[in-house]
Amino acid sequence: MNPITEEISLFLISLSFVYFAKAFGGSYMKSSVTQIERRFDIPSSLIGVIDGSFEIGNLLVIAFVSYFGAKLHRPRLIGIGCLIMAAGAFLTALPHFFQGQYVYETTLSHIPEENSTESILPCLANTSHLVINDLSTAATCEKEAGSSMWIYVFLGNMLRGIGETPVMPLGVSYLDDYARKENTAIYLACLQTVGILGPVFGFMFGSFCAKIYVDIGSVDLESISINHKDSRWVGAWWLGFLVSGFLMLLAGIPFWFLPNTLAKQCKSPKVEPEQGSFLPEDNTEEDAPQPVTMAAMAKDFAPSLKRLFSNKVYLLIILTSVVAFNGFIGMITFKPKFMEQVYGQSPSKAIFLIGSMNLPAVAVGVIVGGLVMKRFKLSVLGAARLSIVSSFLSFCLLLIQYFLQCDNSEVAGLTMTYQGATEVSYQQESLLSQCNMGCSCSLKHWDPVCARNGITYASPCLAGCQTSTGVGKEMEFHNCTCMQELKGGLMAPPTNMSAILGQCPRKSDCDRMFKFYMAVTVLGAFVSACGGTSGYIVLLRSIHPDLKSLALGMHTLIGRTLGGIPPPIYFGALIDRTCLKWGLKRCGGQGACRFYDSHAFRITFLGLVYCLYGLANLLWGVLYLQLSKRQKKLELRTKPQYIGRNWSLFVKLILLLDLFDQSPDIFTILSMLLMQYSIYKIPMKYSSHVSYYE
Repeated sequence: MNPITEEISLFLISLSFVYFAKAFGGSYMKSSVTQIERRFDIPSSLIGVIDGSFEIGNLLVIAFVSYFGAKLHRPRLIGIGCLIMAAGAFLTALPHFFQGQYVYETTLSHIPEENSTESILPCLANTSHLVINDLSTAATCEKEAGSSMWIYVFLGNMLRGIGETPVMPLGVSYLDDYARKENTAIYLACLQTVGILGPVFGFMFGSFCAKIYVDIGSVDLESISINHKDSRWVGAWWLGFLVSGFLMLLAGIPFWFLPNTLAKQCKSPKVEPEQGSFLPEDNTEEDAPQPVTMAAMAKDFAPSLKRLFSNKVYLLIILTSVVAFNGFIGMITFKPKFMEQVYGQSPSKAIFLIGSMNLPAVAVGVIVGGLVMKRFKLSVLGAARLSIVSSFLSFCLLLIQYFLQCDNSEVAGLTMTYQGATEVSYQQESLLSQCNMGCSCSLKHWDPVCARNGITYASPCLAGCQTSTGVGKEMEFHNCTCMQELKGGLMAPPTNMSAILGQCPRKSDCDRMFKFYMAVTVLGAFVSACGGTSGYIVLLRSIHPDLKSLALGMHTLIGRTLGGIPPPIYFGALIDRTCLKWGLKRCGGQGACRFYDSHAFRITFLGLVYCLYGLANLLWGVLYLQLSKRQKKLELRTKPQYIGRNWSLFVKLILLLDLFDQSPDIFTILSMLLMQYSIYKIPMKYSSHVSYYE
């Protein structure tokens, strides 16, 4: 094998492993957010800041790393980044080893012992035990909730963001500089495919760790009275960060031994010159290479930014990417909740299906898109057409999802009345009825029970249940008087007036609808991913080579700033407006939403996605028109230097004949015009090295 090919292959394999490791760590962090929130007892707003610290760390240094890193030893900078990411992962897990054992909140004081024959009386019991009414307990709760140990998680996640900065811009530009141009697309497809496999394993490992108790090895698991489905459960969130840090250490080793520069791979004789070219801006000239010094680089930074952002095509790519990122980030962030609320799936199952079905479809789509680029040797315009078709078809598949809906869960007082009529209510008072008016029930808590007729009640007390049998998960409530209100209503009352813990499952037709939904989303993920590589090629071929790393870095910077941070905020804010029942925090105050109006949730969620992806498709059309315009200018600019020279000769011959009073006959003029036309049609000798950038 050619030594150059071996070095490129080694770099590609090493970079692919880094892509996998960083994607694994990032997806594991997403899957562990709930566990971290429970372990440190912090509000959701603060956990959002911790989750966003990765983007903050990335934004702090990406512009400078992208610009200065392109002039320095790129492989070693990537190795340094891997080392920083590993340190961040270990720092994130560090609080577990300094904190004491996790003590979960329990209400065993009002639950009978296992051997006791005493029964709980939900309706008649004083429910004040559910509210923290002891000042010392409340003070202790606030002190624990304000624990500063979460700062280590914040800093560790920020370090991961800083370390991830050089990987994409420097790695991709290094590949593009020293690989054959026709191979760049398939190399990028390999990177993106391996990068997608990282989240698959990250989500799976996160699901595995969530089922392991946080203090495993130091406590007797038999003494733990809750399971992984309980909202108080905290899994072994720290374990995945140790694995992620170890992977990053391994991934960074090869980059310390790779050279700064490589010889360019030989061009394939069958490759058309258009594919490896890039579109120049008007009046752009190639500069001769200059000696590199830090002072010169710093001085040239502002002019380079000006050159970059004066590129209309690049600005359109940035704008299109930001809009598309907003739609994608917002959709992927709340997709598990969408599947949970609209189709009645559990959070763990939703994440499992995303990791096992959607993400592999994306991986296959990316590699197929790269193969199409390589097989048909698509030009910049061809790559843009592939991206547009892919984006439009995936948008059509998104529109189909609007018609794949399920009915709201039947919850008395929220989505239906106690008499059985369908009626959505956002008022807490609607949870009260004549059957539970004398029970002194709390309206703030969500402790659902499922009646035998498939109706869910917000709590045993609100169901009017008089007695109970069993303990723990096997507890069953009897003589629930609110079920009698169905008499004479729209639904017949059940013969058995009992209920069990938990929310009632959805109707059977919802499971069938969910299968159609998954089929459409998997197909949509595949189609959308087919245009990912070609879109990247359009970006790479639309910028000057010496601005490539800076352009990729600024693309990532702006994409993360405007497309990564805001979407979860405004998506979440609008989705929260569809909440029907809010939970209660340990120390009082409004907690997380427990139950949504699924119809309003679906319209809000899909409406936002449709608006953003529709706008992105329009911008793709504008971008394609701009690329076509540049292509035509390029074709015209390469021919006048030949054509103009011959027209000049034509005029001179006419003047020369006129000087000697020899008027040219029609045959002479036609001959010269024919010569001019033939020269116009002959392909340019040096068109193979015409630049194709803008």
